[in-house]
Amino acid sequence: MENDIRITAPFDKKTAASLRAGDFVKITGTIYTARDAAHKRMTETLERGEKLPFDLRGQVIYYMGPSPAREGRPIGSAGPTTATRMDKYAPRLLDLGQAAMIGKGKRSKDVLDAVKRNQAVYFAAIGGAGALLSKCIRASEVIAYDDLGTEAIRKLTVEDFPCIVVADCEGGNLYETAVKEYCTEEK
Repeated sequence: MENDIRITAPFDKKTAASLRAGDFVKITGTIYTARDAAHKRMTETLERGEKLPFDLRGQVIYYMGPSPAREGRPIGSAGPTTATRMDKYAPRLLDLGQAAMIGKGKRSKDVLDAVKRNQAVYFAAIGGAGALLSKCIRASEVIAYDDLGTEAIRKLTVEDFPCIVVADCEGGNLYETAVKEYCTEEK
């Protein structure tokens, strides 16, 4: 879309604070993948007082488990997974400086509160469009937990990766406002 907001990842709180629920965004730069198994390991690492495999400050974590790469491509299908599985881990990571998450589906009150508290953002990527989304991924490298297979943490280089802001740091929540707007239009 021609009105897309373009941002570079990692990004700071000022960038996150400028985004509002419903904004269409294209991300270029570095993002990381992690799903529930990797989130559990990261939490266990923190509980042991050890250092995480990457610095969370300003980073975007994409809840995605890729399929194997086709010849000549850095990654296979790369669609989002349901974000609620990471809800028990996300507030702590946001409190440590994570700037954003990309997934699909609603988030818990604890996560939404952490988004507001930390001036962060929750993006949604389009489910079922993993093959198309993979075309925005220029490079993929496993950086931690290789034994987890598709759930390993990957460092991705992305260009114009499309998402929509679902939850912003002002408390805006597209899943709530879109339903209200739809119901109002129906009357």
